[in-house]
Amino acid sequence: MISHVLKWPVKQWQLFCLALSFFSRIPVPASTPYSPELLNQSSRYLSLVGLLLGALQALVLVTTAQLLPFSIAVLLALMAGLVLTGAFHEDGLADTADGLGGGLSLERKLEIMKDSRVGTYGLVALLSVFLIKWQSLQALETEAIWALVLVAGLSRATAVSVTFVLPYQQLDSLSKTKPIATSLQKRALLWIWLFVVPLLYFVPLSLALSLLATLALSFTLLFFYYRSQLQGYTGDLLGAAQQVTELGLYLVWLIWWRQQ
Repeated sequence: MISHVLKWPVKQWQLFCLALSFFSRIPVPASTPYSPELLNQSSRYLSLVGLLLGALQALVLVTTAQLLPFSIAVLLALMAGLVLTGAFHEDGLADTADGLGGGLSLERKLEIMKDSRVGTYGLVALLSVFLIKWQSLQALETEAIWALVLVAGLSRATAVSVTFVLPYQQLDSLSKTKPIATSLQKRALLWIWLFVVPLLYFVPLSLALSLLATLALSFTLLFFYYRSQLQGYTGDLLGAAQQVTELGLYLVWLIWWRQQ
């Protein structure tokens, strides 16, 4: 019994490291074990990984804002996010825009999303989302520091929640996202939200309610849209879900802030 209790923290740390290694470029111990089952279990830490990435971006913002104009500091913080994740979610956004924008059949949409090349739809989506995020965070001024952290966690929690209501779609067994798309345990959903929802206590109630309403709306729209387009989800669609939700949260936060 005591041995089991002692092993539990070690296993959770390994799961967190596994999630960190999959969803970011941050180095983890080489001894971290891997298996598809463990990777499924590590999904419970995705929102926590998001909070860590957001905190690192906020640190870049705070540091560079001491030396450079705030607009450039925000740009550097966003670029730091791209470096930290290897543009993991942005790649999903571009592939999703190309696939759903250019494909007519289910098979064709999946085929386009597997193509490593970026098309017109993907390029427009990437530039639009990035520029709007940049301008929104710049307009938020000092609020951007806390927004970077909280939104990074909330948007990832929303994206992974899609996997619990839609089936996984793939073109073939070579899909790069297959390991995280099968057998996700329902109790992981509780973990995912437990890491981020309590943090809403530290923002004004009206803002917290606005952000929660945005999350609910984003989740609902994504669910119906993905179901109508692919009757399910792919890893690329999850990346797009994170990016779209992140953008929506920034905009709602900005609207709330301007009304104060």
